[in-house]
Amino acid sequence: MSKPSNPRALADNEAKAVANTLRVSPQKLNLLAQLIRGKKVDRALADLEFSRKRIAHEVKKTLESAIANAENNHGLDVDDLIVAQAFVGKSLVMRRFAARARGRSSRIEKPFANLTIIVREVETPAKA
Repeated sequence: MSKPSNPRALADNEAKAVANTLRVSPQKLNLLAQLIRGKKVDRALADLEFSRKRIAHEVKKTLESAIANAENNHGLDVDDLIVAQAFVGKSLVMRRFAARARGRSSRIEKPFANLTIIVREVETPAKA
């Protein structure tokens, strides 16, 4: 006998995608997560397409992955999807040392971040 499988963590109308170790600080990545949170996915994709932030391309790829997961793995309608959650977490921090004046050195921290995007299908009201 095998042990029973774990129940699905998300609801039936949700799908998610995760991007690990993105080379950006969590604070800067959270600015883009706030930009797309709660929007319809087509609007969020357009906002990310024309954003001037360097990491916007990676966020857009993660959102597209969440949309593809919703469509292919869970059979959700792409036109009814919204970005339900977009949250950022800390990952590792590379530490480097740089030479400074008078024989000293200082630490340079190069942070990484994780991004999780959850999309949800909402029913659009029928137009009569």
